[in-house]
Parts: sequence; structure tokens; C-alpha cells
Amino acid sequence: MTDTKSNNGLKVIAGLLVVALAVTIFYTVSLYTEKKETTAKLVEEKNLVMEDLNNLKSDYDRAISESESANAQLVDARNKIASYIDSVKTMKADISALSRYRRQVRQLTKEREFLLAQNDSLRSSNALLAMEVDSTKVALEEQSMFTDSLLVQNTQLAKVVETGSALALSKFSVEAVKERNSGKLVTVTNNRRADKIRICYTVLSNRIAKPGAKQFYIQVTDPSGQIIGERAVAATQPEEEGQEGVSVTYSKASSFYYENTDLDVCDFISKGGEEDFPEGTYNVVVFDEKLGELGSAQFELK
Repeated sequence: MTDTKSNNGLKVIAGLLVVALAVTIFYTVSLYTEKKETTAKLVEEKNLVMEDLNNLKSDYDRAISESESANAQLVDARNKIASYIDSVKTMKADISALSRYRRQVRQLTKEREFLLAQNDSLRSSNALLAMEVDSTKVALEEQSMFTDSLLVQNTQLAKVVETGSALALSKFSVEAVKERNSGKLVTVTNNRRADKIRICYTVLSNRIAKPGAKQFYIQVTDPSGQIIGERAVAATQPEEEGQEGVSVTYSKASSFYYENTDLDVCDFISKGGEEDFPEGTYNVVVFDEKLGELGSAQFELK
């Protein structure tokens, strides 16, 4: 009886061991299969990353080979991709590393699009520039055939243009004025009432004159022959060797911006200190930037 029970117990234990072994074998096979599938997917993903990187590198290789001169940015980008290819080749495939490289591939793709577009634009600009250089070279070669004769003509033309571009004045007026408390200026002829001398003129329009900032020089001489105002000196350099420059002592530098149209300009010369302007006749002369006389006028204070 006891032997029978013992045999039954052993059978039960043996059955349990068989079941346990079967379960272990099942899970082992399942884990192996799952690992094998995962490894295959990682290898596939790694190959895709390698393919993308190689495609990027090929794009850069083609762009660099088509460039007449090496583009440092393209070369650096290609070298960076080559280093990534070497890293992926030797890396142990895992999800984290592959995800990181996949993100890097996306970033490198955007960078490639920008650099290649920039390179195409540069190539187009260089091609256009080369065409312009060729056209300019041809024009210069043609022009060189007439240099000797044109040199004389250009010199004569320059003198004509310089003469024609000189500015001239009209409506030149000079008067003494007094400033009221309201700020209004009224014309006066009494030397004791005068606060300032107002000089106004109109610069005539001239289409061939060069527009821009200009400066004329106003010279005011009092009845005793003394120049009043700033009494500064403007001078020019001699145009040719052996000639002397010109200098003028002026009362005020009159600055304005010229735009090739008629321009009204007014400037003021104030009396010095508390003394009144002297009685008598005043002479006023306006000079241009080359100290050529543009106009003159007189006025009298009693």
C-alpha cells in the first residue's frame, strides 16, 4: 500500500517536471525568436540609416565635383557625414543609438538642402559674373583700338562738362534785419536797429551738375574794408604744376544739399558783441567750392 502511494507521488512529480520543462522550453524558444526578430529589425534600421547617410554623402560628392572651386562648407559637411558612416558601421545596434542617428540624419538632410541650394545660387552667380567679365573683356579690347583718339576727346569733353556743371546764382539779395520778440524778422536800414545781415540767393537748376552736399562761401566787407563774421580762410590746390592755389577769407560757409533743381538758400551774419553795425556801404560776395565768384551785391546802413 505504501509503495503504491510512493509510486503515485513520483508520477505526479514527474508530470509536474515535464510540464515545467515544456513551459521553460516554450518561453526560451519564444524569447529567442523575439530576440532574433528584434535583432533583424535593428539591423534593418541600421542599414536604412547607412543608406540615408551614403545618399547624403553622394549628393555632396556630386555637388563638390561639379564646382569649379572647392566649397569649404560642402567639403566640411561631406566629411562630417563620412565620420557618421564610420561610426554607424562599427556601432552595436540598439534602439537608443539608432534613434539618435535617425534624428541626426533628418537634421543633416535639412542642412544638405540649404547648402546645395546655396551652392546652386553661388554657381549661377559665378556663371553670370563670368559672362559679364567676358563681355567686359571684349568691350575693353574693342575700346583699346580707339584709346589714343578718345583720350583727347574725353579730355576736351571733361572740360566742357566741368564748365557746364558749374552752379550759378540768381535772385541774389542782401539786407539788414532786426528780430522782434515774436521771432519775426523785419528789414531795417538803420545801423543801430540791425541785428543781422541776411544774404539770400537762388542756386539755378543744372541737370549735369553732381547732386549732393555743397558749400559756398559768403564774404561780407564792412564800410572800412574789414571782413566781418568768422574771418576763416578757404583755399584750393593748384590744378597744374607751377600754378598757385586760390584762397579767400570768408564771413560764413553756406552749406546746402543740391538736387539739380532751383534751390533758395538764406544765411545770416550776426554783429559782433554789443557794438552796432557801422554806418556805410557793405559789399557781399558769394564764392563756389572752387572759390570762383558767383555773385556780388551791396547794401547801405545809415
